[in-house]
Amino acid sequence: MKYILLVTSVLILNLSAVGQTGKVFDELSMTSKILDGERKYAIYLPPDYETSQRSYPVLYLLHGAGDDQTGWIQFGEVLHIADKAIKQGKATPMIIVMPDANTGRRGYFNSPNGDWRYEDFFFEELLPHVESTYRIKGEKRYRAVAGLSMGGGGSYIYALHRPDLFSSACPLSASARILKLEDVQNSIKRRGEDATKAELEEYIEQYSVLEQVKNIPEDQKDAVRWYIDCGDDDFLYEGNSLVHIEMRKREIPHEYRVRQGGHTWSYWRESLPEVLGFISAAFHQH
Repeated sequence: MKYILLVTSVLILNLSAVGQTGKVFDELSMTSKILDGERKYAIYLPPDYETSQRSYPVLYLLHGAGDDQTGWIQFGEVLHIADKAIKQGKATPMIIVMPDANTGRRGYFNSPNGDWRYEDFFFEELLPHVESTYRIKGEKRYRAVAGLSMGGGGSYIYALHRPDLFSSACPLSASARILKLEDVQNSIKRRGEDATKAELEEYIEQYSVLEQVKNIPEDQKDAVRWYIDCGDDDFLYEGNSLVHIEMRKREIPHEYRVRQGGHTWSYWRESLPEVLGFISAAFHQH
């Protein structure tokens, strides 16, 4: 009788484990002093988060222009894709944080005149908040950043600015255009903002992906594992191609993928499992 009860208990536990799924919460918020208000973010917790006491690696997954923190959940199907990758052993269980960069102003960067400091908010407030709220491993090795389009540009810049914080970066169909003074001037005018020429020149230097890649110090060329992916029909192909070429010239290790497709969610849904597998390689012990 005891044996039957033991076997039954084991079967119930196994079935429970098999049936576990991750969870997503897409209306979380925190107070930002830097941005002077509430900021939303979404989070994916892996299937065993509530039944374990362990800490997890983290991926910061950035949305594109026009979306918000719910984009990767609603259109990117992050819950289904991450659960499947973890279940199949292609990705290690991880926490995925998806911040909102479409409230107040759009974008992941600081403004040229410094009156909107989203990048500072990300590193000084959001990152410490989520990593103290959830069971997240705090070392560089267990932290990655990825994103699509505008968020791909954000993932480039965040990893280039702070290679001490990220083990891997995965820009997808990234906004990596060559920034020109006139274009930036016109852009801020349309938003009703103002900045000096010196501020604009500094902004271009800080947020030009190609210039940042050219300025990577020799001893930092392998500080970040890069996975760059852009479709052959994507209108942003040129900037990503130039970044790839520059990385090749400077012998900066990276993976560069060009698949059939354009600037679409169907393309990014196919990219996400590859991203999860790529960053998991840094999370594992070899």
